[in-house]
Amino acid sequence: QAQLVESGGGLVQAGGSLRLSCAASGRMFSGYAMGWFRQAPGKEREFVAAISWSGGSTYYTDSVKGRFTISRDNAKNTVNLQMNSLKPEDTAVYYCNGADTDWGFKPLFGSWGQGTQVTVSS
Repeated sequence: QAQLVESGGGLVQAGGSLRLSCAASGRMFSGYAMGWFRQAPGKEREFVAAISWSGGSTYYTDSVKGRFTISRDNAKNTVNLQMNSLKPEDTAVYYCNGADTDWGFKPLFGSWGQGTQVTVSS
């Protein structure tokens, strides 16, 4: 089982930027598509972005297109999410996981990390 650690969250004003990072141990995820997911208060966890194992293809939910950029460094076993032009609606706990790009970006790993809190104020 992969051990996932998310970091980089914080409090930011609307229009600001944050860069999230995900590091894994116990498993190299270079062979997997990876994704970011988020869970806002009162809502279910939702898919945000994914990147193929090679980094050649990226996918985004409509609400973040043009604002968020996902990237990965397989040598360092990390996945990042650059978030620009943040909106209050982006407020959520953000998690990383493997993402099945063939089956609706479902998470691939059996456990989740603690996530990192992103709070966007107006």
